[in-house]
Amino acid sequence: MVFSSAAFMFVFFPAVFVLYRFMPGIKAKNMLLTAASLVFYAAGQIEHLPLLLFSVLCNYIAGCLMTEKPDCRRAVLIGAAFVNLGLLGAYKYLGFLTANLNALFHFHIPEISIALPIGISFFTFQGLSYTIDVYRDKKAATRDFGKLLLYISFFPQLIAGPIVKYHDITEQIDARQCSAAMTADGLRRLIFGLSKKMLLANPLGRIADSVFALSIGAMDMRTAWLGAVCYALQIYFDFSGYSDMAVGLGKCFGFSFQENFAYPYAAASVQMFWRRWHISLSSWFRDYLYIPLGGSRKGAARRAINKAAVFFCTGLWHGASWTFVIWGLWHGFFILLEDVLPIKKGNRFLGNIYTLLVTVCGFVIFRADSAGQAWAMLIRMFGGFRPASANAAAIEAVRRAFNGYNGFVFAAAVLAAAGCVPAIRRVCQEKAARWLPLLDAGAYCAVLPLLLASMMSIASSNFNPFIYFRF
Repeated sequence: MVFSSAAFMFVFFPAVFVLYRFMPGIKAKNMLLTAASLVFYAAGQIEHLPLLLFSVLCNYIAGCLMTEKPDCRRAVLIGAAFVNLGLLGAYKYLGFLTANLNALFHFHIPEISIALPIGISFFTFQGLSYTIDVYRDKKAATRDFGKLLLYISFFPQLIAGPIVKYHDITEQIDARQCSAAMTADGLRRLIFGLSKKMLLANPLGRIADSVFALSIGAMDMRTAWLGAVCYALQIYFDFSGYSDMAVGLGKCFGFSFQENFAYPYAAASVQMFWRRWHISLSSWFRDYLYIPLGGSRKGAARRAINKAAVFFCTGLWHGASWTFVIWGLWHGFFILLEDVLPIKKGNRFLGNIYTLLVTVCGFVIFRADSAGQAWAMLIRMFGGFRPASANAAAIEAVRRAFNGYNGFVFAAAVLAAAGCVPAIRRVCQEKAARWLPLLDAGAYCAVLPLLLASMMSIASSNFNPFIYFRF
């Protein structure tokens, strides 16, 4: 288990932040951040700390070899990819592979259950980013092992991203400035991210969990849609909240990370959705898989195959389950459909409704325990209206999920829905430009009550990790 939110906010981060301010130079600051990152990871899974260090060491050696022996760069890159993906496959997909081989061919291979190292999907992709960058430009390699270790293990984004590419951050590791304004903005972003998680995602998650725990026989159209929409809102505010915290923490130490979300639920096409959702993962697959496969340069058929491959890998990256694979291919299907049909050129409002339907239905597949449960719930959503009397068990389960906080959960749902679209920001920018400094100051004033409310929520609830910690 990683640090609880309270321990992180009141002990670990303040201690590291204060010590960082007293460090005399950039090298000392980097050493402190590296040590803090390793302590942070060890607090969660000390038994897997050697795996993280081994991954960094392998990528460091690969970078050095590609620099010293340019004629062998391709072979070294293949070897590094084999090690990185081999580790990821062994820990994350070995049990999934053996289970499917046993089911398909009636084998009796013993299924090996290995605890999944936290953050392995993220630090593996960052390691691959480094080796591929070095392969493309040998000047990108570093002789400083500590620099690479900090890049891969930096605690704000180690567990759940955003995935940072080496070429985007190498100069910031060597030299960076952290002004008072940048620090203040980082702290504000950190608290906003925490409040997204504690005050919006968690209450909505209680309802979603209660609905997905129901048997299909105890669910009707209303209940199914309630669970689906609540989960779609939960995962957005849970993951974007973590990303906000990571970006905010980075700013507190002088780093500028790529934004990971840009109002994805306001997208008018599935393609636009993926330009706004988990942007760091989408751009990683674009730069390191889609373009190397040929991108859109080799004809329509090859382009379709490349996109299908990317979304198959996107789904599989999220976890060793067919529900994740189907979820990835679901999105890939609609993106390919948009290449043929003029959806992107149609009415924006209708495009947004279509995209929301695709996305919400996709998240039902993503959240379901099995493909069968996902299919049954989708059937309920589009054709499962039953009399209210037949839905008594479902209504009672949802009522228990509110746990006496009906007004609070309702307010969270309303705020979550409003926060998914940029309407408020757009109005402020277009209609109230002269008030922006005042609104900005108001945002700083709002962080204290948000922090207090978040801390109260932490104190009154059980440990509830971020959804993407398990990927």
